[in-house]
Amino acid sequence: MRLDDEQASVNFEDRTGRGGGGFGGIGGGGGGFLPLILGLVASRFGIGGVALLLLGYCALSTFGGGGGGYGPVNSPAVQAGQAAAGQSTLDPAARELLTRTLGSTERRWGELFAEAGQRYQPTTMVAYSNNDRSGCGAAQAAMGPFYCPADQRIYIDPTFFQELQTRFGAAGDFAQAYVIAHEVGHHIQTLTGISDQVRQAQANASRAEANALQVAMELQADCYAGVWAARDRNLLEPGDVEEGLRAAQAIGDDTLQRSAGRVPVPESFTHGTSAQRARWLQVGLQTGDPNRCDTFEGRL
Repeated sequence: MRLDDEQASVNFEDRTGRGGGGFGGIGGGGGGFLPLILGLVASRFGIGGVALLLLGYCALSTFGGGGGGYGPVNSPAVQAGQAAAGQSTLDPAARELLTRTLGSTERRWGELFAEAGQRYQPTTMVAYSNNDRSGCGAAQAAMGPFYCPADQRIYIDPTFFQELQTRFGAAGDFAQAYVIAHEVGHHIQTLTGISDQVRQAQANASRAEANALQVAMELQADCYAGVWAARDRNLLEPGDVEEGLRAAQAIGDDTLQRSAGRVPVPESFTHGTSAQRARWLQVGLQTGDPNRCDTFEGRL
């Protein structure tokens, strides 16, 4: 990616290096079969697999007390050596990717909202180490990056990107940018009212239908990530699109369940299959039009 000319977002908070107490596991929210899937993935891949499965899950969930996070990861996002208490451990290169990618999403979505006669209100990204607190409750590295609608912020432990590369073969700066843009997509859903509509529909739905609505939420966020990239083509270099598609395919529900040695159970999916995630990312990339990102098929 070409980020050198992109202006870094000011809507960024660095909480890395602060440490923190043991915050907990998942509570509340429409979890469906998620606890079972988490157990299967954790048994095969460890906490990194769980983090990937949870990518974007918090767009509709709340978090509460329980156990702890996971230990340090040898990541370029974390500087060598032990930082003093309260001192940032965020590597400058990682900061550049996070803040410049976020800045790019702000400009592109600002343009799209302006075209519709509206004003875009940016989200804030919070980078933290191991565990923290969000408006939705606990934030843990094991959760993976997530968007909290209660405080309209994105929470990310940058060591997640090492897991994305080493455990699932989704390397590259555009793969990382896709993750960020996906979470920004959940912010778009909050601003446009889609997330509220989904929550209302889930309240009166069966477990399978509630999960299907959650899948549609995640696929739309994938499509919105593609829209951002399509609107900012000057960022893309040869191979970037392929990096994004590999990342989308690596975190499909069916792929994760098969990798855990289980037969995929479609009714339990909360994020969509690998093929679905790649397809909707491509829709956004090919059209650059958020109106083409209707993944709900008349459910709302």
